Amino acid sequence: MSPDGIKNDFDVADLIADLVESSGIKPGAKLVLAYSGGVDSELLALGLSEFAREHTQYRYLLIHVHHGLSDNADAWASHCESRADFYGIPNSIKRIVVDTGPRKSVEAEARSSRYDAIKSEMVSGDALLTGHHLDDQLETVLLALKRGLGPKGLSAMGSTQVFDGDKHIIRPLLSISREQIEMKAKGLGLVHITDESNSDDKYDRNFLRLEIIPRLKARWGAIATTASRSAFLCAQQQAVIDNEVSERLPAFISSSEWGDSLDLGLLAEQSVSWQSLLFRGFINRLGFAPPSQTQLAQSLSQLLTARRDAKIELRMGTLLIRRYQGRAYLSSVADEKCEPHVRKFIEVDTSSLLDKDVDISLLLSVRNRLSITKVNNSDRVRLPEMGLQVSIRFSVKGSTRCHPSDRVKARELKKLWQEYDIPPWERERVPCIFYGEQLVCAVGYWIDTEYVCEQGELGLVFTPHQV
Repeated sequence: MSPDGIKNDFDVADLIADLVESSGIKPGAKLVLAYSGGVDSELLALGLSEFAREHTQYRYLLIHVHHGLSDNADAWASHCESRADFYGIPNSIKRIVVDTGPRKSVEAEARSSRYDAIKSEMVSGDALLTGHHLDDQLETVLLALKRGLGPKGLSAMGSTQVFDGDKHIIRPLLSISREQIEMKAKGLGLVHITDESNSDDKYDRNFLRLEIIPRLKARWGAIATTASRSAFLCAQQQAVIDNEVSERLPAFISSSEWGDSLDLGLLAEQSVSWQSLLFRGFINRLGFAPPSQTQLAQSLSQLLTARRDAKIELRMGTLLIRRYQGRAYLSSVADEKCEPHVRKFIEVDTSSLLDKDVDISLLLSVRNRLSITKVNNSDRVRLPEMGLQVSIRFSVKGSTRCHPSDRVKARELKKLWQEYDIPPWERERVPCIFYGEQLVCAVGYWIDTEYVCEQGELGLVFTPHQV
C-alpha cells in the first residue's frame, strides 16, 4: 500500500486481508501476531480475530514475549493470555532473558531475543504480524538519518517484507497514525496495557516520540505521512539497486571447497561506488550483517591496495574477511572459535589398523571427525608395519618434506600447500597422517608416492566429515 493511502476510518481485518493476499501467503500457513498487549497490538489482535472467523484456511497464534524487565511483566502476560482467550486465538507466552550487561543496548538485546523467541514458533511460509504504525515509521526514518544510513536504511519498514529468509512479515497498521489507532481503540472500548518504560527518554525511540516528533508535527502536521512517502521512494530506488547488484554479482564470485569468494582484481576495475555496492552485496549474499560505510571503505582499501604478499585478515563484528590469491573469503568469527582441534597430535593404535575389519571414527574438533576404513580399491595408504607409531597431526612444520604421488619430486610442505592452492588459514586444519616421523598423507589432497597401494593391495582410506 502506498504511504499516502491513509484512511480516517479503517477496518483492521480488511487491512490484514489486503496484505495477506498481496504477500501470497498460502493456506495452512500460520499467522503469528507479536502481541505485547499495547494499544497497537491489541487493536491488531481484535482485527485478526475478525479476519480469522472469515479465513479458516490459516492457523493463528498470538505470541507474548515476557522480557522480565518490568515489575509488571507477569501482569502483562496474564492480560495477554486472558485477552487471547477472549479473541478465541491460541496464544503462547515466551519467557526470555535479556542481556543487560555493560556496553549492551537493552533495546537491541530485547529486540533480538524477542524475534528469536517468535521465530521458534514459525516455519517456512508463515507470516508475522506486527503493530507498527505511521508514527513508528517516522521514528525509524529519523533514527536512520541519525545513524547516517543510505537508501536501504531510509527505506525503513515495508508493509510487506521477507522475514528470516523464508517467511513473511506484514504490518497492517503502517499507514495508520498513532492518534487514529488510539481513537479507534477508545471507541471500541479495548482494554490494553501501558508500558511504563515508554516514558523513559533515555531510549532513543522514546526521546523522539516524547520530545522531537510532537514539535515536528506542531510545525508540519503531515510530516509522518511525507516521511513515509520518502521511505517508500527510497525503497523503490533500493529495489532497483538490489536488482542490478544481483545481476552483476555472479560474474565476480566463484565457488570452491573453501566457500564462495570474490574476485578482487575484477572488483578493482569498477568505479568506487560499484566496488562498495558489489562488496556489500557479496556480504549480504552470504548472510552476514551489513558493515557500516566506514568499515566497508576501510576493508576495501586494505583488500584492494595492500601489497600482493600481505596477509589480510579483517574483523568486523561477527564477520571475518581474508584475502588469498586475489580473492576475498568471508567466514564467521564464531565458527572460527569452534574449530580448534581436540589436540595437535593424536596417536592411533597401530594394531587396530591391522585388524581384518577396520572402521574407526576419531574426534578431531568440535565439528569434525575422521573415519578410517580398510579397502582394496580407490586411493588408499599402505598399511603400517606392526609396532610403528601412527599419528594424526595438525599445524605441521613447513619444512617437513613429502613426495606426493602426482608430483615429480619431494617438496617441503610449505611449498606443497601453495602448489595445491590451499589457503593459509585452512592448512592447519588438514589432518596429516604420519608413520613414525614420515608424512605419508595429507588427508583429502595427496598420498606420498612410497605409500600408495598397488592394485588389489589392502590399504587405509582416511575420510574427514562434519559432526
